[in-house]
Amino acid sequence: MGEEVREMIFSEFFYGMIGVALAGFITLARVMLGPSVPDRVVGVDTLNTLIVAGMILLGAAYDRVIYIDIAIVYALLSYIGTLIIAKYLQEGLE
Repeated sequence: MGEEVREMIFSEFFYGMIGVALAGFITLARVMLGPSVPDRVVGVDTLNTLIVAGMILLGAAYDRVIYIDIAIVYALLSYIGTLIIAKYLQEGLE
């Protein structure tokens, strides 16, 4: 692969990571300032989704499948954690 093509690909992934990082900072502000606990839980779940997106971007940029495999496992654990927290909040409110 030519050097110009490689630089173009990495610049696209760089801009993608900038977007994910910006969304992460906005979500982190929501987690810190959220008016209620469910808002903060949704913020943490969104932050976990952005982390998975960042891992997939890294895997695609460096052409490594291991990053995508780790992202899939992390997404599964994040989903299970969100379900546990939602179940705890639902039982606590009743």
